[in-house]
Amino acid sequence: MPDLQSPWMILLLSLASGAIRVSTPYLFVSLGECLTEKGGRVNLGLEGILVSGAMSGYAVSCLSGSPWTGVLAAALAGLLLGGLHGLVCSLPRVSDIAFGIALMLLGTGLAFFLGKPFIAPQAPMLPWLELGKWVASAQLQHVLRINVLFLAGVALAFVLQWGLRATRWGLMLRMVGDHAETARAMGYPLTRIRIAATALGGLFAGIGGAYLSLVYPGSWNEGLSSGQGLMAVALVIFARWQPLRCLWAALLFGAAGALGPALQAVGVTGGYYLYNAAPYVLTLVVMAVNCRPDRALAGAPGELSLTR
Repeated sequence: MPDLQSPWMILLLSLASGAIRVSTPYLFVSLGECLTEKGGRVNLGLEGILVSGAMSGYAVSCLSGSPWTGVLAAALAGLLLGGLHGLVCSLPRVSDIAFGIALMLLGTGLAFFLGKPFIAPQAPMLPWLELGKWVASAQLQHVLRINVLFLAGVALAFVLQWGLRATRWGLMLRMVGDHAETARAMGYPLTRIRIAATALGGLFAGIGGAYLSLVYPGSWNEGLSSGQGLMAVALVIFARWQPLRCLWAALLFGAAGALGPALQAVGVTGGYYLYNAAPYVLTLVVMAVNCRPDRALAGAPGELSLTR
């Protein structure tokens, strides 16, 4: 039986616990972007959608007294902003990249403006699942204290992996994203499929925002997301556009985000802010490794604007 009180075990358990907590927004946003990019479209406005979802979820939870109503509101906000991106980018000569940046600014600006009255009030939080009550170790109990949104994200990753490979809608989406002309010749409605995929991707990102404000860290403020929406785009490239790989990549990014608190748990306090930069360093490393000429965008959908 390993010594659960040893510094190394405390560090590993803290990293595992932190990875689950920190990874959930990455997971939802990356799954949403994976779905969007499978249809041949890029949405760089995910940061704005994430922040808007966080504000909407927190505000509605505060006003209604129900955190689950807040999650629905966040999902709706993400659906609307994602649908807006899909509609506008379907117009002639509209750049996915340019409008994505505009959407990021719009989403964050609206969230900051509309969310000012909700910075101070405390909204009801989503409950945790105490899966470790049977364990004697307090550290293991903390690791097994999981929110239902994380479990929903894990299930969603498996469903999307299966759906993209084994269902008709998955085949249509991949065909639209890989070979638009072939999809058009087969009678698939390209514009509607891409708008639907982008809107659904925005819905997932909105739920990721609700997790930030209603679970961890569980508040609303203007610096809540810390760029996680943008980092999720790099995560999707790192995961090679595969939903299950997005799950493992999200856990990796979550562990990087939890590195600072985990080291504090074992008494390492020097360089705390440097350790907190680990997710950003990891993003740069991922982009540098995956943007080599011999590996760039391997497995990317053929119609993705990043490849053209």
